[in-house]
Amino acid sequence: MDELMLEAYHHATAFDGTWQDEVHLVFSEREKSRYRTTTERGRELGWFLPRGIVLGDGDALVCDNKEIILIRAASESLTEAYSDDAHLLLRAAYHLGNRHVSLQILPGALRFPKDHVLEEMLKGLGLGVRAIDDAFTPESGAYAGVVHEHGESRSHSHAHSHTHSHSHSHSHS
Repeated sequence: MDELMLEAYHHATAFDGTWQDEVHLVFSEREKSRYRTTTERGRELGWFLPRGIVLGDGDALVCDNKEIILIRAASESLTEAYSDDAHLLLRAAYHLGNRHVSLQILPGALRFPKDHVLEEMLKGLGLGVRAIDDAFTPESGAYAGVVHEHGESRSHSHAHSHTHSHSHSHSHS
């Protein structure tokens, strides 16, 4: 079959609401700048997007042949940590953020990709933990869409790096 190649990225509001095909993608697929997949109609689709763009549920891709492909967030296996105690949820969010975990924040709950080590940590803090299957739409980060003085844009929490400098004294006897 004919392969569709991406011409441009457009947010859902940039088209008239009609589309010719769609793809259902989990979060790890929607955050890729280069990717190949198959549409619902069985056609190959490939894209090359600027780094940092994360495709959201309802976004659209415009292909070389002008067809519009709708992006849908697919259901995936997640962990949901929950509590009625807002302070406990804040503590959990702090610990998960300290581990750079992609996190979806909901009223009374936090969602993240399944990880048994993190699940045990949260149980130890006193949160309820359950496995769920749902679309994952994590927070995009404090710098999402911010253009910095050098012209680069940060659109996702994973588009940054850290450098830590530590001075150590060693004695050898």
